[in-house]
Amino acid sequence: MAALAAAVTIGSIRIQAQAPAAGIVIDSLDLQKKRNEIVAAKGKKVFYANKRFDLDKLPHYVPERQVFGLIRMWGLNYIWDSPLAKYWEEGFRKFQPGVAFEYHMPTALTSTSALVTGVADIGANRKMTFTEILQFERMFSYDPFEIPMATGSLDVTGYSDAMCIFVNQDNPISQLTLKQLDGIFGAAREGGFVRNTWHPEFARGPEENIRTWGQLGLTGEWQAKSIHPHGAVIKYDTATKFADAVLHSSDMWNENTRMHCNTQLADGTWASWAAQIADGVAADRYAIGYTGHFYNSPKLKVVAIQFKDGGPYVEPTLESVQSREYELFQANYWYLNRPPGQPIDSKVKEYLRYVLSREGQEQVVRDGKYLPLNATLVREALQSLN
Repeated sequence: MAALAAAVTIGSIRIQAQAPAAGIVIDSLDLQKKRNEIVAAKGKKVFYANKRFDLDKLPHYVPERQVFGLIRMWGLNYIWDSPLAKYWEEGFRKFQPGVAFEYHMPTALTSTSALVTGVADIGANRKMTFTEILQFERMFSYDPFEIPMATGSLDVTGYSDAMCIFVNQDNPISQLTLKQLDGIFGAAREGGFVRNTWHPEFARGPEENIRTWGQLGLTGEWQAKSIHPHGAVIKYDTATKFADAVLHSSDMWNENTRMHCNTQLADGTWASWAAQIADGVAADRYAIGYTGHFYNSPKLKVVAIQFKDGGPYVEPTLESVQSREYELFQANYWYLNRPPGQPIDSKVKEYLRYVLSREGQEQVVRDGKYLPLNATLVREALQSLN
């Protein structure tokens, strides 16, 4: 597979869109060290400095009461590797100087365990996975309480960037339905999940598999050509999120999918799964893959997606991701251990009200990587706090 000519430098790390050489085995802790360097360098950058978002419809933060005490936060490293967690703390303490913070933010993976063991007041996380929800439910017999934090980015890798569908530049396809994506990337199944509940009505047979471009209406040389799907290895969170959104959380994948993982080349170059997918689709006229918008190039074409029958075909843009009209967005959330019918700790509630306010979402814009919540999401979230 030929590598793209372009490479990207973040800090001291050069990221090349290139497939790893066969036979190279890199220890996961060595990869983690390289990843941490990239994340730390990226966290200091503002990517959307010149973008303006309409926050006029968001409510200003007005304290319901003065609160005091310590808030213990565990989880998502990205808001700690960037200034965002500190921006929120500093902004909140202008209104509530009696509150202090204790942070434990090595990775989102610690969030649920910290809530379950009682060492966290707030868990900062991407969308909880099946196993994380199950862990919480097994312990408490009710669901974790979820509040939106921020919408993910369009094209800042690592910062919950949207899952964009790419085909090769030569491919006539420009739009697909969500059902067609299921046919391309998925396989026959007995059902699927909504959160942790099994739904047999999501079953489908192999006759709905889409394995050739002719099944999507292409003719001529394309008609009999097999589709070559590319994705992340299914252990990765993005693959789980894609399966949740497209395959009804069934984890039944097209048997021909080529799956990619982060690795390092013999010359020390970091090769991310996302860059490898972009490279694979760019090098193969009959390929399709999902990866971040960051990797778009003249050798690729972004595909618009119809998410509802009869609805519009939506392209991933800053506007469509921030509004969540483009439904292959990613996002981050706050999680609490809130027993049903019980009030939220007053200092935690005030902090969440601040983050959901215009002042809080202005800090998201200031940080310049995630996208601010829209007014509808904020209104619904504030109602759920009461």
